[in-house]
Amino acid sequence: MNNVNLRARIEKLKKQKNAVILSHFYQLPEIQDIADYVGDSFGLSQQAAETDADVIVFCGVRFMAEVAATLSPGKTVLLPEPEAGCPMADMAAVEGLRRLKKEHPQGAVVSYVNTSAAVKAESDICCTSANVLKVVNSLPQDKIIFVPDRNMGQFIAARTDKEIILWPGYCYAHDGLTAEDILRARQAHPQALVMVHPECRPEVAVVADYVTGTTGMLKIVRRAEAKTFIVGTEIGLGHALKKAAPEKSFIFPDPNLLCSNMKLTTLDKVANSLETLSPQVSVPGDVAEGARLALERMLAVK
Repeated sequence: MNNVNLRARIEKLKKQKNAVILSHFYQLPEIQDIADYVGDSFGLSQQAAETDADVIVFCGVRFMAEVAATLSPGKTVLLPEPEAGCPMADMAAVEGLRRLKKEHPQGAVVSYVNTSAAVKAESDICCTSANVLKVVNSLPQDKIIFVPDRNMGQFIAARTDKEIILWPGYCYAHDGLTAEDILRARQAHPQALVMVHPECRPEVAVVADYVTGTTGMLKIVRRAEAKTFIVGTEIGLGHALKKAAPEKSFIFPDPNLLCSNMKLTTLDKVANSLETLSPQVSVPGDVAEGARLALERMLAVK
């Protein structure tokens, strides 16, 4: 079935099932184009909590679908590609976090939303790349255990007076970008603004004009007078950037900066998922209770 027919089938099934389709910015362009909402982890978390649909089709990776299932326990949550996981999320283990909490009993645990529901349940509060500094600075504790991204943890540590205890995790895609990649791109495009994701290495953040999440990058592109941007994040964001500012140019200094898990979802898988209402994602009640509290605390931070 061609893409036109697949899109028509998806639209019909979506209405029949009273479903909403959520897509992360790193999904394939054709997936972003059929979604009701395209966003970053924070925006998708909010949408999952607010939707009145009976079915949530999450075009992303497993931890995102777990967030939707946690915040909307009465809804059916579908992950069209069940093998779409997050290697960084898998680096954070519940047992290791519990040991770290015992070592630092006065510390608050801030878990990046890129974690399993079980890790969130062991946390005081969650955060995303969009609100991480606000979340950390909102806490009364002076010591923060930050899980799992060491790069983002170092980014925070340079911008707060709190002590940040790092978990040794990382995003394999963002961690692969180097300062040399950015400097080469800047030499070729001296008038360009450089935006990089806080999941990048500290030495990459130092040579950037802006360090921000994906939604932050979109806001910068819309308001900035610059016509060219060097973008240090997963290449999937290029689709949303071009839609937001088609007259501007976007340079990705490393074309291999991609998340293969994010690219596993296809139109055919979305259609089949809606047809069969599977694969479904759920979170055990006891885990969901703790994870929901950490997520709700995050959503309450203004």
